[in-house]
Amino acid sequence: MTQNYADGIPTPQRYGAILTIAISISIAVLDGAIANVALPTIARELHASPAASIWVINAYQLAIIMTLLSFATLGDIYGYRRVYQYGLAVFCVMSLVCALSDNLWMLIGARVLQGLGAAALMSVNTALIRIIYPTRLLGRGMAINTLVVAVSTAAGPTVAAGVLAIASWQWLFAINVPIGLLAFYLGRRFLPVNNQKNSGQRFNWFSAAMNALTFGLVLSALGGFSQRVNGQWIIAELVLAAVAGVVFVRHQLSQEWPLLPVDLLRIPLFSLSLCTSICSFCAQMLAMVSLPFYLQSVLGRDEVATGLLLTPWPLATMLLALVAGRLIGRVHAGLLGAVGLGLFAVGLFSLAWLPSTPGDMAIIWRMMLCGAGFGLFQSPNNHTIITAAPRNRSGGASGMLGTARLFGQTSGAALVALMFNLFGGSGTHASLVLAGIFATAAALVSALRITQPNPQRQKTSGGGPAE
Repeated sequence: MTQNYADGIPTPQRYGAILTIAISISIAVLDGAIANVALPTIARELHASPAASIWVINAYQLAIIMTLLSFATLGDIYGYRRVYQYGLAVFCVMSLVCALSDNLWMLIGARVLQGLGAAALMSVNTALIRIIYPTRLLGRGMAINTLVVAVSTAAGPTVAAGVLAIASWQWLFAINVPIGLLAFYLGRRFLPVNNQKNSGQRFNWFSAAMNALTFGLVLSALGGFSQRVNGQWIIAELVLAAVAGVVFVRHQLSQEWPLLPVDLLRIPLFSLSLCTSICSFCAQMLAMVSLPFYLQSVLGRDEVATGLLLTPWPLATMLLALVAGRLIGRVHAGLLGAVGLGLFAVGLFSLAWLPSTPGDMAIIWRMMLCGAGFGLFQSPNNHTIITAAPRNRSGGASGMLGTARLFGQTSGAALVALMFNLFGGSGTHASLVLAGIFATAAALVSALRITQPNPQRQKTSGGGPAE
């Protein structure tokens, strides 16, 4: 039965819904990075080349970013809970198929479908959070969600190393099944039902196809550029992406309910927050992908030591995300973002110019500075994106939030490959310098938001007591 939750759901149900979202979004985010560590083993056991095995990662990421906005629109039409549950079911089934795959192409095909399930989860994640929490606690809810996503992203390699230390690579996927089934049961019991369909809204298949084509071609060209493939092929992809993008945007401008929320992009606070998100996540991935190479290849640390030296980053993000959640509604998100991203940039530049033989503490405090700055920025920024949109467009805003994060992360990972190709042994230094530049740009864009009105300033606060 459809219910209308004017200001959050009742307390016992809320806790169950929060747990459901935390479990499911963590496994979806983890699976974006968890297979990286196992790629050499997967390639060897499935008799595949290293170049071909990279599609185990790329297929998952591309499937998500090409369909995220489409699933967000389906959430607006058919209900966020329904899309979330179907996505979780597909994710679990395809995780099992991944674990049972006996050749590379079966694994890649399963990863594509697994990515579709993850896209459904991510597309409506923050829209559900907006329904679950009362307005005065929404900032705290966004902070918790930010914490889960940040820690899951950063912990991927460490979790993978732990699993591979005691089991085969198939368990990286098989472990999702019992966890996903638990989340599915909890979702059936606790997630709110909201089928608040916008009058006259229909799913537009042409828009979905053009969206997938545009994002797919852009990311394929970016990946090809980073790998220094044939320049003519890259140019052809970019030309096709430009044509598809123009057709896509023009078509969206004529739609009452666009897949790409052009109407939301006309809100300055919304669009500036998205730009801030893209630049910051690009900077994060430039650092997180390149640093393990530096720690192991240059400093000679082993996998365990590398994981421990990277851990202060997500720990600092966790602590500052909770602090930032309490500041939402009291301090403008533009100011919090500018300060946090400024600290983030200082941390990245300080990592880029580490001494030649740094001690562990010299690395740790820099990692903590990066994590603290990122944590101070992210949850207020996410809160601003979701609240700057009208409530009946929460699905579209949630989809754009996820798209911005994934586009930034995918671009950052591709740029790491480019830096290593261009600068060889100095690739990590170049990646960290570029990351600092992106973080600085994000801080400047965030500062531009200070002149914009703070949405729901009087109504929203993360500091109230939990119910």
